[in-house]
Amino acid sequence: MINFKNYIKGNKAFIPFVTAGDPNLDVTLKLLNELVKAGSSIIEVGIPFSDPIAEGNTILEADIRALSSGTKLDGIFKMIEEFRKNEPDFPLVFMTYLNPVFSYGYDEFFKRCKSLKIVGIIIPDMPFEEKEEVRCVASKYDVATISLIAPTSKQRIEMIAKEAEGFLYLVSSLGVTGVRDNITTDIDGIAKEIKKYTDIPVCVGFGIKNPESAKKMTNVADGAIIGSAIVNIVKEKKEDSPKAVYEFAKSIVDVLK
Repeated sequence: MINFKNYIKGNKAFIPFVTAGDPNLDVTLKLLNELVKAGSSIIEVGIPFSDPIAEGNTILEADIRALSSGTKLDGIFKMIEEFRKNEPDFPLVFMTYLNPVFSYGYDEFFKRCKSLKIVGIIIPDMPFEEKEEVRCVASKYDVATISLIAPTSKQRIEMIAKEAEGFLYLVSSLGVTGVRDNITTDIDGIAKEIKKYTDIPVCVGFGIKNPESAKKMTNVADGAIIGSAIVNIVKEKKEDSPKAVYEFAKSIVDVLK
């Protein structure tokens, strides 16, 4: 199984998420560079989709803005080609939905991923029981198919953990993505249960919004994933967002050292 342990800088991983093409791909490229400079461990690049069922309004609206600006999958690939000129090995993961990958063609999609050194993919609307359809192609091109574990997984934790690749995405709360004032899920208990079956990193996402909540989650897990808080900065600052995102990301990295 593909394991991302080597990508974690320091003791804990910071994994930021950006929506490719929001507000445009030139800004996305600058965001990726700033997130690397801030000390991120891995970056999730969101491929926008018109019906992102796991997303709250923040990322849904970002997808709409990206699609409205003309963002296409080939344009995202070209943007990452540009990123690779200065960052040939930094680990990038795609987060998207099954339709864009299926429509592009599994083999051609993952062939492009390998050429761009995309190390993993997260597909929230792909049922675990059906992931082999994607995994068998992705693994041929050295792309990890990253599984999610939700608070409702319970009896399925062992099954998911034993087959995990890359890292395990532990969903902090029921519902969709978005910042939350409180996370009441027993993250500690779920993380400990996962660790019985795998040594792959467990990273928590959904609802983490600031250094304090990131630190709290990484007291019991291997990393923190932050999306909506970053997307909100991009929405507000637009073309001027890269510097602000750098400052936010640096504040997270600093507390996780």
